[in-house]
Formats: sequence, structure tokens, C-alpha cells
Amino acid sequence: MTDADVERGIELVRLRQVTAHGIEARFDLRPGERELVTPGETVVRGAPLVERMRDLRTEVIPGAGAGAGAEPGAWWSGSLGGRRRGKRAGQGALLFRSGGRWRIAAGDPAEPLEAPFAGIVRDVQPGVALTLASTLVRGLLGVDVIGGPSSGRLEILTARDGHVRTSEIDVAGAGAILVVGSHVDAESLTRARAVGVRGIVVAGLGVKERRELMASEQRALAGAHGAPPFAILVLEGALSRPIATPIMAALEALEGRTVAVIPEPACLVFDEPDVELPVLSAGVVRVTAGPLAGLEGRWAGLAGPHRFTGSVILESGWVRFGGRAPVAVPLGDLERFA
Repeated sequence: MTDADVERGIELVRLRQVTAHGIEARFDLRPGERELVTPGETVVRGAPLVERMRDLRTEVIPGAGAGAGAEPGAWWSGSLGGRRRGKRAGQGALLFRSGGRWRIAAGDPAEPLEAPFAGIVRDVQPGVALTLASTLVRGLLGVDVIGGPSSGRLEILTARDGHVRTSEIDVAGAGAILVVGSHVDAESLTRARAVGVRGIVVAGLGVKERRELMASEQRALAGAHGAPPFAILVLEGALSRPIATPIMAALEALEGRTVAVIPEPACLVFDEPDVELPVLSAGVVRVTAGPLAGLEGRWAGLAGPHRFTGSVILESGWVRFGGRAPVAVPLGDLERFA
């Protein structure tokens, strides 16, 4: 049997993109948050894009204080209050007019949203979203991001199939984005947030951990002093499984470099033109579901229809795991990398 015979049919396996060249990032905004840049403006990494707000609330502008020609989304500053509450200064974004008076979205300034990479501001929609684009940066793609954006130096704490214990996360990781292997528990996430870690890269994050993390983020944002940016990049989904070998190889090549985690698209962004990512091996496939989920092997050709658990007959392919005999795996449970 020739190599061409073995490789035949691999094009039927789902292709998974590992990296993206050129990133257009979208950052959600809330009413009352003030944009500090304009469309077409060029920014460097770390430049403030938006003045974030915490403890957002609505305030009423007395009388016709908004002035003629006022429109929703415009920024307003002036005097608030009345006879009972007294005059006081206020500022915020105009929301709507009711009963002849405008309401604004106001709050207390928090840590600003900083550009995670150098690029051009493509679009600014007050209270909706801001878009930043660059054709020079690259991104390591995941499936979901919680929190963010956030940036820091990349550090690897464990192997691709490892599990980080809470005691392994300490102040030495402050300002870093940590790669923690196949799974991380809620206690480790809480500790990472407390010691100043800026981000986590993990293969799987369970529903319980997501729920507790989101509640913790809400408490941090409502605190008296706010909280620094924090983000979790989930590479696979909710189940605990090893990080794919091609993705782990890319992370190892980036260790010690400054990277950023952005929520949309969900990826790890890096602006390091001198970093050469490892070349992907042809014929390598990975099992994404079923009892063999997470295992990687080499494609050994089409196996045709096979009967699996539950007497279900599915089109399948032969996959060789190590030195063992090839195993038939449903084509829908396989992925290859590009």
C-alpha cells in the first residue's frame, strides 16, 4: 500500500485552524463608557481605547441642560441635582429624553480598556462596540474567552495533559498569562485573580467553574477600586482533555513573550514576527468525542461503514495510536490541523 493510498480520504476529516494571520478584534462597550479614540486612528499596544466605568447608573439632567441638537450616545458634562439634592458636577453618555429631560449613563472611572496589540481603529459605536484591526499580528485560536481583554508574559506551568494545583499559583505569576494544562478548578482561578495573574490558558473549563468565575468578576468590577483585567482562554470546551499537540507546541514557542487574550475572536494574540511556529505534521488527527476523546494518532486510511455502540453504523477511518493496530473511529469524531 502506497502513502497515497493511506492518505486517501483524510480530506473528509474536519479541518481545524490553529492560527489566524491578521486579527480584527471587537470589544463590547456599555452605555456610559467613554471612547478615547476615533475611527482611522493608529494606536500602539497599551494605548487607552476606552474609559471603563463601574457602578453604572442613570442620572437626570435638570431642565434643558443637554442643549439643542443633543443626540443619544453623545458625551455630556455639567451640573446635576436640584433644590433638595444640591448642585453637583456630573458627566456621562446621553441615553434618551423623557418628559423633556435627558437621562445620562454615569459611573465611577475604572481601569481603562487598553489596546492588546498595535493596530488601526476600524469602527467606534458608542455604547455598543469598538473594533481594532491589524494585518501584522497573529492569533492562536480557541473556542471561548471569559473576561478580558488582558495581556502579559506567557508562562507554562504544566504539560499539555497536566493539572495545576492551587499551591502552584503564587505571586511569581503576577502580570503573567499562565498555561495550566487540561483543567483548572475554581479555587485555583480565585487564587490566580487574587495574586495578580492576568490570564489563564486551559483546554477545558467546566460549567461550575465558569459560573463561579463570572460571579467573582462581577464582584471585582463592583469593588471600590475595581480590578485589573483578567481573561481565561478556553481551547476546547467544558470537558477536561489534553491541549492539542500543535497548539501546545505553539504555546511553547511563545513562552516568555508578551501576548494578549481577546474575547472576539477568542484567541491568544501575539505580535512577534521573529517567532516561527512549529510546522504541523501531515496525517495527524485527533479524536474529539467518544471514549477516545483527546487522543491523537496518525491517519491510516478509510475504514468504511462500521458498527459502533448502540448499533449505530457510521462512516469511519483507521487511526493508528502509537504502535498499536489501527482503530476505526467515526469521521465525525475526528479533526486535523492546519
